[in-house]
Amino acid sequence: QVHLVESGGGSVEAGGSLRLSCAVSGDTYDPYIMGWFRQVPGKERGGVAAIDSDGKTAYVDSVKGRFIISYNNATLYLQMDSLKPEDTAMYYCAAGPWNPYFRQVRPGAFRDWGQGTQVTVSS
Repeated sequence: QVHLVESGGGSVEAGGSLRLSCAVSGDTYDPYIMGWFRQVPGKERGGVAAIDSDGKTAYVDSVKGRFIISYNNATLYLQMDSLKPEDTAMYYCAAGPWNPYFRQVRPGAFRDWGQGTQVTVSS
């Protein structure tokens, strides 16, 4: 099982930036997919970005051009720029064995989940 621990969340004004990190340990997959998801109370968890072991990335339309996902030295990152109030959510990282559904950033494509880190963007 993969163990995931997120950090880097916080409060920021609209237009600001944050970088989320997710420390990865345990029995990692090879090949793998990694992803970031977010959830607000009362809504389903939704995709943000994903990356596979070949370095291919996928983003949902609402974050394209603003967020960048990367994976290095057993840490998954999400660089978030030009943040908007609607980006406010609990952010989760996830991991799983490779499958093509990572391109759609679907939660169901991933097997292991972290506990989340809160991001709050004020207007």
